Parts: sequence; structure tokens; C-alpha cells
Amino acid sequence: MSPLASVRWSLRLVLSPVATPRPSPPHRRHYRRCHSVRPQFHGKSAAHGAARQLNAVARSDPGISSSSSSSSSSSSMALEFEVLATHKRARAARMTLPHHSCLTPMFMPVGTQGTIKGLTAQQLQQLGCQVVLGNTYHLANRPGADVIADAGGLHAFMDWPRGLLTDSGGFQMVSLLHLADITERGVEFQSPVDGSRMLLTPEESIAIQVNLQATPTQLPGAQNKIGADIIMALDDVVSSLVSGPRIEEATHRTLRWMDRCMQGELKAHSRPHDQNLFGIVQGGLDPTLRDICLKGLIQRDLPGYAIGGLAGGEDKDAFWRVVAQCTAALPANKPRYVMGVGYPLDIVVCSALGADMYDCVYPTRTARFATALIPEGVLKLKHAAMAHDHRPIDASCSCLACRNYSRAYLHSLVTKDPVGCHLLTMHNIAYMMQLTRSMHDAILSNTFPSFVVDFLKKQFPHGDVPQWVQSAMQVAEIDISPALRSAPHSAPHSAPHSASPH
Repeated sequence: MSPLASVRWSLRLVLSPVATPRPSPPHRRHYRRCHSVRPQFHGKSAAHGAARQLNAVARSDPGISSSSSSSSSSSSMALEFEVLATHKRARAARMTLPHHSCLTPMFMPVGTQGTIKGLTAQQLQQLGCQVVLGNTYHLANRPGADVIADAGGLHAFMDWPRGLLTDSGGFQMVSLLHLADITERGVEFQSPVDGSRMLLTPEESIAIQVNLQATPTQLPGAQNKIGADIIMALDDVVSSLVSGPRIEEATHRTLRWMDRCMQGELKAHSRPHDQNLFGIVQGGLDPTLRDICLKGLIQRDLPGYAIGGLAGGEDKDAFWRVVAQCTAALPANKPRYVMGVGYPLDIVVCSALGADMYDCVYPTRTARFATALIPEGVLKLKHAAMAHDHRPIDASCSCLACRNYSRAYLHSLVTKDPVGCHLLTMHNIAYMMQLTRSMHDAILSNTFPSFVVDFLKKQFPHGDVPQWVQSAMQVAEIDISPALRSAPHSAPHSAPHSASPH
């Protein structure tokens, strides 16, 4: 049975009747260096021991290949990546995909099943979203890959003209572990809807992602002939809280599955003008295993690379060290994507360490729990203090919610009317877009250290910046000492991820 036929057979089991523009950057004459790829383009856990080992590799251990070397060309024909400016490890880049030209650092909202809950595609465009993420496993379950292909591809199905990235379904090995059996062949899921079984192999993951697109004869417009601009290879994902032989097994299996994604009948590179296959670096919190996976993926010369297996509850000191190790080793002329990261503080730290792309459900999910992201941390609109507060959520924000509605108005809605969650979702996405835009602009203008200090001063007005952040900034060579000075007592302090009415 061919991979595509196997996918369709699997989907029939799952879908049984029981189942239900940004302006151009300034002239680059002041840039300190520029790496570019210009291809032909057609369109508290076990972490502590590992953390000690990571301390050396995070500081560019000689055993890790340096990202300072770059190539002037790439085999990718569907992605152009150009580093416009850098500050130490941080970089501002332009990534041109078949559907959109993106500026990095970049945050990608998660539209698991082809939608951001509560928002239309047009609203996402107005908010400045560049790439939206979809999930292969969930799209295959509902509405189904064949349905999406018949509609002309995922772009046409969800009326989204900009970039799309589809995850491979690997994360469900963690989130749906109780419903999954993992073997060398692939991962077999039990449907949470009707109990039927679905086998997801590396080849079938690619087949589904390729099947999320129309064929060239279905629609005349070139923009509607292809699916996701970036597709992810299926990796063996293990919780970051797991240690021991399972991590080693997953690391080597991820490389073997990478080859199966590249060499199968429906390999991504059968459409090199349309889609880009990214590999995912695994290895848990073990620097040696991470290095093995890094070197293996780099040898395969992919269009881009993701750092996976993080943001799962591991100690923050181990988290940043893994990011630092990977960004130091990955090629300077390829995009670097830290998967599952959505806290603003984490994104600023990872960007300072050289990462480019992020995704997470956090901004939109926390909006549905009546929590707004603000420069000082978070604002809980359910708090009683909000009932008589007629200020906007954030006076510095120009989104629809901040321009037109008060905290008091939103407080009156959030527990009674879905409009409240809709407005907060708009605001939180606007906040993330502005945060990453501001980092991009600060790197271009050589003011990134000042940006980081100002960001930390607002998040930690008493100067109590976490030690893990201080350590990460030392490796990033950013002086944050002005943010560590105690500030005069003002409003009650809000930690970045805790509730406060102020």
C-alpha cells in the first residue's frame, strides 16, 4: 500500500460516522554583518545535572560547531533567509516564503484546526500576523486532509493568504501519551472521539501535510496551489521531565525518522518550490544528545531547524542553556525556531540568544481566561479592582480593544459574553506582534540592549530579575545591570506570569 493510500485509509478510520506589511527596514549601511541565503525562489527535576554540563556548551564550547560560519547558497527553493543585522547573538532577519515575506524575530499564533479561536483571517492580517500554525494530527482528524485538499489547500480553506506552518503531530506523543503507542514504525494514536486507531508514521505525516494542498490543476491562482509554507518532520517527542534511556532512544530515532521524511515516496522535497521541510533538534536536557542531534540534522542541510522538547515544565536554567547550545551550533544562514514558547519573557531571552521563530497557545488561551498581556506582566480582568477602572488595557497599544474599550467594560463582559474573550484575544495577539516587531527594530537600530533593559524594568520594577535570566543575558553579552537596581516603591509588583490589577 502506498503511503498516500495508507493515509487515506487511516483517515477513514479516524473520520468514521461516529466522529464528529511591515515597512522596509532602513538602509543596511550601518549593519555590522549580513548573512544571506539567496536560492532560486518560486513562490526542578533531573535538569540540574544536565544544566551543569550545558553551562559550558552554552558559552560556545569548542566541541560545538560555531554558527558564525555561513554559506552564500542553499538547496532550498521555497525559502529565502537574510540576516539584516545582529547584536552579538541576537539577529533581525527577513524570511521570504511562498506566501509571505516575514520579519524576525516572529511569533506565530496557533490555529490548531485552521483557526485562531474567536478571530477571522482578516482580523489576523490587520493585527500583523505573518505565519499561522496548524497541527497535522488534529487537521487529519477534523475536518480531514481530503476535505482540505478538495477546498484548494489549507490557505484557501481558511481564507489565509500569508504564511502557514504545519506541525508534524509529534507533540501529541506527549500531550496524548495515554492514547499513543510509539514504536520504530511510528506512533499509533487512539482517537479521543470514537476510540479508532490511527497510525502516524514519518512518511504518513509528510503525506498528510502534502495532502493539505490542492494540485496545480485544481485552482488557477498560484497562491492557492500549495499548502503550508513550512512543514515539520515527525520527531520522537519526549517530555522534558523524562531522563534516561528513553531520551537517547528518541534522539537517534528522530534522526532516522528525519531520513524517512526526506526519502519517502511523498517526501517534502518532491515539491521543493512549494514547501520547506524543517528538522527538529531533540535530546532532552542532555547536552551530548543535543549535540548528536544537532550535528546529524545540520549534515542533512535542511531549509530551517527547530529546537523541540522544551517548554514542558523543565527548570528555566536548563531551558535557556539548551536554547543557547542549539542556537550557537545551528547555521547562521538558516532560520531557528523554538517550538512551544510563548511567554514574552522567554521570547525576549531566546531572541537575545539567537532564535528567530516561536509559537504557543499561551497568548490566545490566557485571553479566554480573561487575562491580558501588558508590558508590566499580565492583567486579570476578572479582578474586582477592574470594575471601576476606566483606563484601557494598555495605553501604549493601538489595538481595537485598547482604542475603544475600558478595563471596566471588559470586566463586565469576560464572564458573561464571548465578546470579552474575542477582544482580549485580539489584544494579546497585538501585544505579541508588537513585542517581536520592537525587537526586530531595536536590533536594526543597534539599540537592542536598551530594549531588553526597558523590558525587564517594566516586568520587574523592583529589580528582582530571575537568576536564570541574568545568566542567559551574560551568555548573550547583554548588560542588564540597570534593570537590577532597586526601583522606588510604586504600584504592587506583578511577576510576568502572575495576576495583578495594576
